Amino acid sequence: MQRDLYDPDHEVFRDTVRAFLAKEVVPHHERWERNGIVDREVWYAAGRQGLLGPAVDEEYGGGGTEDFRYSAVLIEEFARAGASGLALSLHNDIVGPYLTRLATEEQKRRWLPGFVSGDIVTAIAMTEPGAGSDLQGIRTTATDHGDHYLLNGSKTFISNGILADLVVVVARTTPEGGSAGQSLLVVERGAEGFERGRNLAKIGQKAQDTAELFFNDVRVPKENLLGEENRAFTYLMGNLAQERLAIAVGAAAAAEEILDVTTGYVKEREAFGRALAGLQHVRFEIAEMATEAAVTRTFLDRCVTEHVAGRLDPVHASMGKWWATELQKRVVDRCLQLHGGYGYMSEYRVARAFLDSRVQTIYGGTTEIMKEIIGRSLLG
Repeated sequence: MQRDLYDPDHEVFRDTVRAFLAKEVVPHHERWERNGIVDREVWYAAGRQGLLGPAVDEEYGGGGTEDFRYSAVLIEEFARAGASGLALSLHNDIVGPYLTRLATEEQKRRWLPGFVSGDIVTAIAMTEPGAGSDLQGIRTTATDHGDHYLLNGSKTFISNGILADLVVVVARTTPEGGSAGQSLLVVERGAEGFERGRNLAKIGQKAQDTAELFFNDVRVPKENLLGEENRAFTYLMGNLAQERLAIAVGAAAAAEEILDVTTGYVKEREAFGRALAGLQHVRFEIAEMATEAAVTRTFLDRCVTEHVAGRLDPVHASMGKWWATELQKRVVDRCLQLHGGYGYMSEYRVARAFLDSRVQTIYGGTTEIMKEIIGRSLLG
């Protein structure tokens, strides 16, 4: 069925994204995977192509539109290219809203032009070694010292952790437990006491730098408080719907792409004297996956439409996130099986997709947490 989510302007933008991927990303991605990090230059290239900060006001160099469909186009095309290294969605859709919605005018002038040009790569540091998905268990502290905070603690699994020039850190500014007393502090590259640990070795998404971060008596000026003190939890909850929708959109596109790859493979690969596509079992497998992908796409397109209209609630975002990521994991696994032994070879796209997909049901809130959110909304 023809999708009616996008306008002609979005499709023109899609052409720009595809050209950027073909020139600046795909030829280098295998090397980035070996290195565990992308080239810094590709961020500048993304800035020159207008791929950074679509929601940032034009006065700071951004796209000046809150239309999430531009982000969805970016996410879809990166997923279809298997380009997991360059974390534009993290930069644009997860960190970006905190800066555009919470930053003061002075902070916007300091940070947003670089955010848009690629001179400032961003990250957000929530997860801690002992807390995982439990944001209420955050232990990193920021004590008030008059004109600055003294930040102490550690974070882990931080995407863009090595490259980031600006890190939004969730820290406890009052001793109250639970969700009370957390604030968002911006730590900039070069701050004394701010150290990066190792670039973590992962089973998938190898080109995406993921690091441990350590804060040892880091002086964070009061001018780097983002939003109001002790309101971080509210801010985080308000942005999670978009984060989860972004993950879901990428998951659905990745599932569709690997299904297309596999459909082509079974048409060409022969077994028992005929193409695999001639076997009823294979046809049934493809039919089931194609149907699930089509149904998922329809729901997510509706979620995007609702989000653009400002109506997407956390429950439906959670539905989309858990369903699409579990679908991606399931489709990739079945497609690998259809490839047989070749599917286990790392040079085949399906093998890399198998490894890259596994984290999707974990970050941004695990499948189990998504179900808990949905269940509580229905059962109290």
